[in-house]
Amino acid sequence: MNLMRSIVMNRRTAALLGIGVLALSACGGGGNDAGTDGSASDGGGAEAAPASDRTEVGALTPRIVLAHDGGVTTLDSADGTVLGTAELEGYVRLNPAGDGRHVAVNAADAITMYDTGLLAQGHGDHFHYYVQNPALTDLSIDAPHPGHVVPHGDRTALFADGTGAITLIDPTALADGDLDILEETATEAPHHGVAVPLSDGGLLLTQGTEEARSTVQVLDAEGNVTAETTDCPGVHGEAAAQPTESGDVISLGCENGSVIYRDGEFHKVAIEGDYQRSGNQKGHESSPIVLADHKVEADPADGKERPTEIALIDTRDASMQTVDLGSEYWFRSLDRGPDGEALVLTTDGELNILDPETGEMLHEVPVAQEWTEPDQWQEAAPMMAVADGTAFVVDPQSKELTMVDVASGEIYRELELPVIPHEIQVATGTASGEYEVAPGADEHEDVDGAESSDGGGEEHDHEGGDHEEDDHEGHDH
Repeated sequence: MNLMRSIVMNRRTAALLGIGVLALSACGGGGNDAGTDGSASDGGGAEAAPASDRTEVGALTPRIVLAHDGGVTTLDSADGTVLGTAELEGYVRLNPAGDGRHVAVNAADAITMYDTGLLAQGHGDHFHYYVQNPALTDLSIDAPHPGHVVPHGDRTALFADGTGAITLIDPTALADGDLDILEETATEAPHHGVAVPLSDGGLLLTQGTEEARSTVQVLDAEGNVTAETTDCPGVHGEAAAQPTESGDVISLGCENGSVIYRDGEFHKVAIEGDYQRSGNQKGHESSPIVLADHKVEADPADGKERPTEIALIDTRDASMQTVDLGSEYWFRSLDRGPDGEALVLTTDGELNILDPETGEMLHEVPVAQEWTEPDQWQEAAPMMAVADGTAFVVDPQSKELTMVDVASGEIYRELELPVIPHEIQVATGTASGEYEVAPGADEHEDVDGAESSDGGGEEHDHEGGDHEEDDHEGHDH
């Protein structure tokens, strides 16, 4: 079977239609005074940016990008200085774009690239580093109900839930102010889905409808289906694990145990009972273990399951072990450390850092006040992002961000936040670690069957507690 897959033979460079409803506010800090006229940037590329807007520095300091009511704010991780603010309409979601510098912003039926202003330019055997004002660019694609954005290998896949459209781009072109579209294709019907570019030029994607989804396919570079499973009801959430000699390893969440694509075939993870959902998954390119949430109630008594156990899925043999943390967590609680450590932020205010192979607790770090998962997944609650060996943990209640060295479990910096954020991304300026492989975006669980048109991106797993019955059951937000 040949899926309708339109391959753009001549890789076309496109700075697609302007952002429309997205308006960039005045930006401050960062280098000089460019970008303060309220206009969208011209792409913010390293080559396109005027020299007056750039300052050479000895090294790049990570920049913290926060989504909040009214837009996006970027902070310097060194001291919390506000470097820029972009005003945006609607509920905003953030995803790594795949180059370590840009962040994909899901809002208002579009996916638009946000330039964090960190530039690394190679010169022979060394690099030069520059900073400039962060800015919302005009690199944007129309995406009704914008969904998952998944960087993997040298491509990034953008998925529109409202149409099933899949757009694959070259993230390295963003630095030149270009949106280089490599391929455009679509699923057979619109649904809350996901696509993952594979290193051999193929593509893994989900198939389904707004009412149900249970199929995962792998296509080769010509669009032929080379592997397929229909045994993944409510498919939601994906993560890339350590590849084998045969190629990529991808884990996906289902409602009857996860399924793993490995060595050209799908392998089912055995579970106890009839129901097990791991709709939020986080992988690491050097670990065969995938960290996932662990839900076992098909119909929770109060409409929302609040688990205390997490799952560690071994992609080598499709097995799974669980670890009870003794405290609840939610879909924004999971991430991976630089050496594959499993990180889970729990409602007792602790950051739990575990060995993914054994489940052994390495560090328990108090980072927030005690909290409760909000009734609506869009509301702000503790969350984190990991970059440069640091866990950046946000406590919206106290408007504080705590930076934790993952290896030692030591807190080394605390910042006051100027906004109450509901999502976070951290850019380092280089495509490495989490940003290179984007091993498992958090998913949003489709709420009430309505995939939040304004934001649902990456894999927002707002676990849809009460909304699960609506096919977005699967969003684990």
